[in-house]
Amino acid sequence: MKDIRFNISLYVLIPVIFAGIAILSIIVTYNTTTFYLSKSMDPQWPVFGWGVLLIAFTLICGLLIVKFMIDPVKRFVIRTKDLGVVKNVHTTARIASADDDMGRFAMVFDQVTELLGKVEARQLFPDIVGQSKVMRGVFNQIVKVAPRESTVLLTGETGTGKELIARSIHQHSKRQDHPFIAINCAAIPEGLLESELFGHEKGAFTGANTRKPGKLELADGGTLFLDEIGDMPLETQAKVLRAIEENTIERVGAIKPITVDVRFIAATNRNLEKMAENGLFRQDLFYRLNVFSILLPPLRHRREDIPLLAEKFLNQRKKDLSISSEALQLLMTNDWPGNVRELKNALESAAVLADDKILPVHLPFSLKRNGAISGTTINTNETLSDAAGEKVDLDRRIKDYERRMIADALRQSGGVQVKAAALLGIKERSLWHRIKKHQIDIADFKT
Repeated sequence: MKDIRFNISLYVLIPVIFAGIAILSIIVTYNTTTFYLSKSMDPQWPVFGWGVLLIAFTLICGLLIVKFMIDPVKRFVIRTKDLGVVKNVHTTARIASADDDMGRFAMVFDQVTELLGKVEARQLFPDIVGQSKVMRGVFNQIVKVAPRESTVLLTGETGTGKELIARSIHQHSKRQDHPFIAINCAAIPEGLLESELFGHEKGAFTGANTRKPGKLELADGGTLFLDEIGDMPLETQAKVLRAIEENTIERVGAIKPITVDVRFIAATNRNLEKMAENGLFRQDLFYRLNVFSILLPPLRHRREDIPLLAEKFLNQRKKDLSISSEALQLLMTNDWPGNVRELKNALESAAVLADDKILPVHLPFSLKRNGAISGTTINTNETLSDAAGEKVDLDRRIKDYERRMIADALRQSGGVQVKAAALLGIKERSLWHRIKKHQIDIADFKT
């Protein structure tokens, strides 16, 4: 016999149950009242008795719903707390919404979701260090675009790891078993870039003693990463556009075209749209490259990743090294205009000077100077003090650090809170509360 089952959502089932109870109570009350009035009898006590039964029935239904729906949630919260994977919500809850059971459940679920997101990021992208919300947003974009054949444009400041992101897109794509070829358009002289991309025939120019395949041929079936494409000459851009649209190329000095199957990923730290408007970059190539754009956040917008990055860079060295909390504080407060590349160079420089532990004195002078400017003066005795020499507690430092981050985001967004919240990786309502808490005047950042 065929098993016929219907799956009904609880959002539908529970309201229908209570609506049915209400309809049943109205019908029974009406019939009871009509019956007793037709017999010239007072219906007060029968209706009252029916009301008592209805209240008891509704109460039992509510208790059953709580038992079969809320109890499993309670058991889940207790087990996760016993495992120690989430914080104690009773001690960390400082908002009114966390004073009841549902508020505590919501906080635990948020923490579990955060933890699972970090675990997923580590497993899917083991080569990329980043567990902040903004980086997990980048990972989400990679997962969405990688299986497709769309051209990807990576934008962001220099040193944000654009080639690493491009490799991750290739590794999660259908072309992962084929070559990944990278070429830096800014590192190759203008006269040789075309030959590097498309190859050349023997005798095509002086010094071309043999036939040489280009990067596009080497990447056939795989992915070609064009780094710093904003520095590519306009003449070469036209040929790259043809290669993207027609999947054909011609070697320098050749007549017969060659068919290639290549996925293009481009990267730049420039504003290609503005360059296209000013005639410094081909508009048609820009529109062809900008099919799916990923903006990589600078390191100052994901400071919570700095300890993880520092740990990775130090583990890559042969000798065992650790970093003091004071030195880590300096790393966290620096703006890092060179981003991850600058952080790596600073740690390598400090590792050369340190024996077994990196102290503030081992860090580059520019970091210590920036720390002094921002009110974080660190002496050789490894004490934390302000400019006046007085000790500053951790809560005050965290408050000042949060205020600087919010001010920086508002400055970049021109005072637009929606954009500032996106840069900080928080909700607009949360940003509004923080602005109010720190008494920040939005008008100071309006453009």
